[in-house]
Amino acid sequence: MAFFSQPTRLRRQLLAALLTAALPVLSAAQSGFPERPITFVVPFAAGSATDQLARALGGAVSEQTKQPVVVDNKAGASGMLAAQSVARAPADGYTVLIATNTTQAANEHLFKKLAYDPVKDFAPVTGLAKGGQVLVVRSDSPYKTAAELVAAARKQPGKLSFASGSASSRVAGEMFKQLTGTDILHVPYKSNPNALTDLIGGQVDFMIPDTATGVPQIKGGKLRALGVSTTQRIALLADVPTLDEAGVKGYDMSYWFAAYLPAHTPPAIVARVHELLLNATRSAGVKSFNDSTGTTAWTCTPEELGRFQASESLKWGKVIKAAGIEPE
Repeated sequence: MAFFSQPTRLRRQLLAALLTAALPVLSAAQSGFPERPITFVVPFAAGSATDQLARALGGAVSEQTKQPVVVDNKAGASGMLAAQSVARAPADGYTVLIATNTTQAANEHLFKKLAYDPVKDFAPVTGLAKGGQVLVVRSDSPYKTAAELVAAARKQPGKLSFASGSASSRVAGEMFKQLTGTDILHVPYKSNPNALTDLIGGQVDFMIPDTATGVPQIKGGKLRALGVSTTQRIALLADVPTLDEAGVKGYDMSYWFAAYLPAHTPPAIVARVHELLLNATRSAGVKSFNDSTGTTAWTCTPEELGRFQASESLKWGKVIKAAGIEPE
């Protein structure tokens, strides 16, 4: 009996130790989490659509938890700086990536080497919102329609330029070139707000930003909208045709936001963050963001987000290849 009792005792001791180690994590997720401030890492600059949504979500999460939510803008490198920082953060639920299709679906097709793995380095939490884009020129631009812009680009190959501050705006511009058969110079920026500043200042000819960034400038009279990227018109810009209607046949682009935690975050913590964000998407602040920017609330389970991301990666890969974009 003594021969078998010692291993049995060791197994029991080991099991007890593992359960004891797990208890703090489980109890924190189920009752006390969060016990300190949470950081929302945003891949783009202040004022960007992702930043606006993150701040609205942060306010709602803070109201639920009575803990501060810090928004940390890590703009640059097409969102890679932010994604890499979250991938390397402790897997404890206190660092959340407010991601987009740029970081999680498009970058792997735009760059030969990433400093992070968009799948292996993250634990999906939930979708947050979806939206469309809008082709804009400055308010005093000579181009009144998309057709006039296309005609000018064909007449002056390589002379016109478009700006982009995210993979979505970059690919949107490249798709415009591909579908219109034009040669237009691409000018990259760290974030869409920076690009819009130069567009308004006359440094570039047009861009196709997300509606959250573009609509305020359109409503403020600084930009003129020539077409929206979706197959249906956007309610906020009801008088603006789709690009397909405007003559760029087959044009269809949209974007999305989602939340991710570092890989290996305990499932109980993931579930708790999912619960907090799900409630936050129903808050007045997030509803105001969606209503004012033309975006639509979108939530899902972590498993559904993982499957959606996989399908989106395939989609963006095809779009990028069709647009003739070579990985950098």
